[in-house]
Amino acid sequence: MSGGPQPLTVGTAGHVDHGKSALVAALTGARTDRLPEEQQRGMTITLGYAPLPLPGGRVLSLIDVPGHERLVRVMVSGASGIDLFLLVIAADDGVMPQTIEHLRVLRALDVRDGVVAVTKADLADPAPVLRAASALLPGAPALACSTRTGEGVDSVAAALERVAAGTRSRALTGGSCVLHVDRVFSIRGAGTVVTGTLWSGRIARGERLSLLPAGRRVRVRGVQVHDRAVELADAGQRVALNLTGVARDEVQRGDVLAASDSTLDATHILDAVLALEGLPSEREQVHVHHGTRETAARIVHLGEDYWQLRLQRGLLAAAGDRLVVRSTSIPDTLGGGWVLDPGASRHGPSQALLERLARIRRGEPAEPSTPAGVAKHAAAAGERAGDRVQEGAAPLSREALELEERLRRAGNAPPTQAELGADAGHLGELRAAGRAVRLGRSMYAHVDAVEQVGERVREIIREEGSITLPRLRDELGSSRRYAQALLEHLDAARVTLRLADDRRVLRRSGQPAGSR
Repeated sequence: MSGGPQPLTVGTAGHVDHGKSALVAALTGARTDRLPEEQQRGMTITLGYAPLPLPGGRVLSLIDVPGHERLVRVMVSGASGIDLFLLVIAADDGVMPQTIEHLRVLRALDVRDGVVAVTKADLADPAPVLRAASALLPGAPALACSTRTGEGVDSVAAALERVAAGTRSRALTGGSCVLHVDRVFSIRGAGTVVTGTLWSGRIARGERLSLLPAGRRVRVRGVQVHDRAVELADAGQRVALNLTGVARDEVQRGDVLAASDSTLDATHILDAVLALEGLPSEREQVHVHHGTRETAARIVHLGEDYWQLRLQRGLLAAAGDRLVVRSTSIPDTLGGGWVLDPGASRHGPSQALLERLARIRRGEPAEPSTPAGVAKHAAAAGERAGDRVQEGAAPLSREALELEERLRRAGNAPPTQAELGADAGHLGELRAAGRAVRLGRSMYAHVDAVEQVGERVREIIREEGSITLPRLRDELGSSRRYAQALLEHLDAARVTLRLADDRRVLRRSGQPAGSR
């Protein structure tokens, strides 16, 4: 890594129509509102990207986000990879609801460094808004500017340079490659191209990576940073990758590119440390945002600031990753925090659990290292799992419990019998206990994962009238083969009915199989 300034990504934030994109254009010389609809409506709808040159020659990556209340989820997906913020507040409007909500998102993502730009200073006295900004974000430089006259724009750039100088780059934290995909497109003669902010590690031209959650192997044909071809990209940069080994329709926003030996996998149950405002009830559904993915979830308070999130769609989360939690009943950001245990078992609160989570939080081993301790934990995991063993049945062996945990962690990417290897010998024990389900010819999933998908399928059909295989595949972020096996399982279980055009609807009580 060079000895010069390290890569950083800055993200805009602020209420709709406060001049974020106009300020970005004044700072970068680029229009990030590239869609005709955005230009016609004068409102950012999707994420925009541009290199941001600073007065001293340093160049940051910049993400411009929408400010409309209905597009907060888009804002979160862009903000999830940023290192510092550029909060925009209009002098003639002041602090507004999305100003506050975007600040909650930034706090949830632990983005602490940034600059406040009070725009439209030619239309109103900026002094009251500058005072309000200082109260909201004490310590953050706040400057007035006008993109119409150009006054103060250079001062905003200079402030960003000063803040960037004191912000630690992700490139210095090491770790293996992780890139959350936010755009996918194809270029004639080049093939599939994906873009995203590189969270950790490095990506080199010619490198082989794993595309998750499908687990597909791809090769990086080319790497670009700010539209310039490079041999190597470091964490903290906006990166475009030309991939071989995968078609355009086999990659989607929310996928992750990781090192070929990565252990990252989709999870449907995780324990987290969260700070939430307006605590939801445990029967209330929330939306959880991680990287460029989002999913509905049930939330269970485990005690203190520990929570369990039971996700409808798998997230590709690692310990320490940041999360944003939003309410669905009244759309608003409740807060967020970080992942403590990405492969948690389904459980409720207990003193033993709190002690375990506290050990993980301190960086200590979660369980005693003795064989007896491991066996005790495996047995406890079995008790927490829902215990579908029939009354009077023999308890599961330790090997079967370990296999159950493996299937639980696999979530929406269930292994085949061949992939399970020697562990497959315990499938019969799990299936007899009602804890494993065979899908298709050879895939095996945990019963909780199948039930969660079944519930999500019911919800989608109720909301949209029907569901298709591509719709379920995109919802789960899984392979086509798994989505097809799940739908066929639900057909066989008489939950869904397949129509002549391959749509599925909910089967009415008493409706015979094969009805059209």
